[in-house]
Amino acid sequence: METTIQVVGLCKSYGQVKAVNDINMTVKRGEVFGLLGANGAGKSTTIECILGTKKKDRGTVSILGMDVHKDRKKLFARVGVQFQEANYQDKISVSELCEVTASLYKGARDYAGLLQQFGLTDKVKNLVSELSGGEKQRLFIVLALIPNPEVVFLDELTTGLDARARRDVWRCLSDLKAKGLTILLTSHFMDEVEALCDNIMILKQGESIFCGTVQEAVEASPYEKFEDAYLWYTDEEAHEYAAI
Repeated sequence: METTIQVVGLCKSYGQVKAVNDINMTVKRGEVFGLLGANGAGKSTTIECILGTKKKDRGTVSILGMDVHKDRKKLFARVGVQFQEANYQDKISVSELCEVTASLYKGARDYAGLLQQFGLTDKVKNLVSELSGGEKQRLFIVLALIPNPEVVFLDELTTGLDARARRDVWRCLSDLKAKGLTILLTSHFMDEVEALCDNIMILKQGESIFCGTVQEAVEASPYEKFEDAYLWYTDEEAHEYAAI
């Protein structure tokens, strides 16, 4: 299977603090790869270095066989990105924002179909600032998919969505995966990770402490449930008790 994302020896420090230390990752075409870890574990920095929006200290990164810096223009139309916190001007409507985004790409998807798919058809005339948190989150996913990308990065994609909306998003992403879309996502919802991810990497203090399938993560832990195993890997449960 073709490699879509290749990361070797990725390192990034802020002063004396090692935010990302020697990360190695291989993501295949049509795979959903989950990057997990507690807040501050290095997930966002890792993604920013992979995308080239943050300069790495050491290591090599390629997406679709291309260098993220040298081939940035070529990659632009082939990679979609959705960040958890995105800012857009207050006085732009949903349809206007989608139209502007679509105009940037030669092979853009029909955004009307995406809006319908993600339950936003009745919001096309609304200003983005008028949307609820969950509606904005779904819109940001739509914007990431408008370029008709081969690879998409999704940061906490269902934060703010209710249970039904979350499962609707899962179904849409599973359909896109079946068509060959490669997805790298971060999530704090372990049921979401179990439902979507083919492989995962768990980060702790900037280092990879596990890489493999969800089932392999469970089998290598003292627990039978993935959420318990995840807390064991990250020591989050101990921190929660210490805070009480």
